[in-house]
Amino acid sequence: MARRVSMPTADDLFRPTADGEAQRGEPGEQGVDEAGSPAPAAPVPSAPTPAASAPVAEPPAGKPSGRVRHDEKMTVYLSSDELLRIEQARLALRGTPGARVDRGRLVREALALVLADFEEQGEDSALVRRLRQE
Repeated sequence: MARRVSMPTADDLFRPTADGEAQRGEPGEQGVDEAGSPAPAAPVPSAPTPAASAPVAEPPAGKPSGRVRHDEKMTVYLSSDELLRIEQARLALRGTPGARVDRGRLVREALALVLADFEEQGEDSALVRRLRQE
């Protein structure tokens, strides 16, 4: 006799998760119940709470935003060598105690450093020198 496999429904796969990146653990981490199976995600209220709908404070100029929910998105195309260098840096930084690094944070931190140098040095910044080399 053929045995039927129980597959998750679309509602199970696309259910809301906890608000913001700061409240979530590392990817793949989930709570486990006493039987060793993954615990269900905490329910998310359907109506936004005042704290959730309040705008996130902007970071000071020259400071990266860190691990917060970001409302804006920018797509950047990279060569395979550039992506490999980003991944190597991310993996190297992952071994640093206390450093929580993902690709997005790594790129935001690098941008903050370059833009701060540009604001401070202007035409003499490393960014301007590299752009003139092309």
